[in-house]
Amino acid sequence: MQVDVLNIKGQKTGRTVELPAEVFGIEPNDHVIYLAVKQYLATGRQGTHKVKTRAEVQGASRKLHKQKGTGGSRKGNIRNPLYKGGGTIFGPKPHAYDFKLNRKVKDLAKISALSYKAKESAIVVVEDIQMEAPKTKQLVEVMKSLNIADKKTLVVLPEYNDNLYLSTRNVPNVASTLLADINTYEIMNADVLVITENTAKIFAEEEAVA
Repeated sequence: MQVDVLNIKGQKTGRTVELPAEVFGIEPNDHVIYLAVKQYLATGRQGTHKVKTRAEVQGASRKLHKQKGTGGSRKGNIRNPLYKGGGTIFGPKPHAYDFKLNRKVKDLAKISALSYKAKESAIVVVEDIQMEAPKTKQLVEVMKSLNIADKKTLVVLPEYNDNLYLSTRNVPNVASTLLADINTYEIMNADVLVITENTAKIFAEEEAVA
């Protein structure tokens, strides 16, 4: 899959990069995408919800009145769940929500997500963005030049760039990530993927080695 490389002004540079079909051209598997996104969101849940049982609420443990002879119903102590201020029956307890996914499943999910973006023509390859200092205004101008200023954008970088990271942090609909850290949720959550030229070359090189 040949893609034109654009400069930061949105113009074609005359160069192209090859995005391997094994990563960007497969038939997407919706189910593994669902599993990967579910795992990502589940991992972020704290799971600290907790209620008190009848053994934990305050109140005397004495029986309210004798079992028989009162004409009323049988009653235990004041911590009975049926009374106001009593314990909760079968309430939530702290537990983890995360679950394990095999590496092959997670890899297939990422490849499926990337293939979806390729099918939707939602991948933009741009020459490496150089910033001498964190400049949010400069980054916004680049997004406008690429005609994606109003879209939720994920910028994929080959290595950490402090200036670019600090610039994207101040733009609500733009985020940046390293190629090594990219995950299925981030890909599917973005409207457009902006891949730098060096990042695209890494895709091609790794596929050639494989």
